[in-house]
Amino acid sequence: MSNNVKVAGVGMIPFTKPGASDDYPVMGETAARLAIEDAGIDYSDIGQAYVGYVYGDSTSGQAALYGLGMTGIPMVNVNNNCATGSSALFLARQAVQAGIVDCALALGFEQMNPGALGAIFSDRPSPLKRFFRERKSLQGVDRQAPDAAQYFGGAGKEYADEYGTRTETFAKISAKARIHAVNNPYAVFRELLSVQQIMESPHIYGPLTRFQCCPPTCGAAAAVICSEEFARKHGLNNAISIKGQAMTTDFESTLEEHSLRKLVGVDMAKAAADQVYEEAGIGPEDIQVVELHDCFTANELLTYEALGLTDQGTAEKFIWDGDNTYGGKVVTNPSGGLLSKGHPLGATGLAQCTELVWQLRGDAGPRQVEGARHGLQHNLGLGGACVVTLYSND
Repeated sequence: MSNNVKVAGVGMIPFTKPGASDDYPVMGETAARLAIEDAGIDYSDIGQAYVGYVYGDSTSGQAALYGLGMTGIPMVNVNNNCATGSSALFLARQAVQAGIVDCALALGFEQMNPGALGAIFSDRPSPLKRFFRERKSLQGVDRQAPDAAQYFGGAGKEYADEYGTRTETFAKISAKARIHAVNNPYAVFRELLSVQQIMESPHIYGPLTRFQCCPPTCGAAAAVICSEEFARKHGLNNAISIKGQAMTTDFESTLEEHSLRKLVGVDMAKAAADQVYEEAGIGPEDIQVVELHDCFTANELLTYEALGLTDQGTAEKFIWDGDNTYGGKVVTNPSGGLLSKGHPLGATGLAQCTELVWQLRGDAGPRQVEGARHGLQHNLGLGGACVVTLYSND
């Protein structure tokens, strides 16, 4: 697998609250069409498609893409919890890197319902059964708090207990997300919030308050992935390189080390990042912009260290020094992240990809990170999967 893989085009629609969006076939078709137009190619140039969504029936990907044409190409529908969009991207990149196709499409969408995430199939074992049992043994069960918030809020509390992290530090992450989202027309929440307002919002679990939890969201995003030869042949001079990419799943440490931080995937994230840095020959010190999986403020804090952006135990200083925003060491989630842009599960990984491609092309407008050459993406799903991708504009 030696082909240099490019992102030739990206597309995304504005994210909305549940009930305010088009149906998923319209959202998916629109995002895919935007990505293909951005690449400057035709749908007939696409050799394979990988389509991600979590809440939907089988072959929903076909329902979305048939609006662009019925060309008989292979289509694979992907579901990997919150890492679904980047899993579709991972598969598209593999197909191109292996030389199976010259050009592939990765699409993600989600049409969500209001409220906290819940199980759909109650007549069979949950894939998170082992995780729930471990979480219960470590911190019990709060019947009033959303399930996901108990995982990540518990992990944040565990970290804070070890390092003495202030509750204001977690809230400061959300305030930063709102500042960034002001300049993102695709984001759901674009109103500024102070640290005090965030802390005074209803308590959810551990250090988390309502404004530190990502909202259920509807949306879609897509990326056209191609070989360097395909880009050269079609004159795609604006393509961005994928220098490294890795997908990891859980290790034995996830359950055996009896740590809530391990349970929510810090080892998956670290292992994926380490693989990517080695493949790309680029270290965390070389990264200017990051889109990471801030489903809760606690996970953003944990991920700074897992990705090597700051040393173990130093995330609080990293945040208060402003090293996670404009003028600091690395701008994290210039889009506003999941906290402010929103989190349509199947679309999130490709929305992150879209933002980083815009940043590295210099097309991010008022969100532009000055001098951005290398961008890092982190997308995580419990149960579990983590995809880390490193992009460069060279």
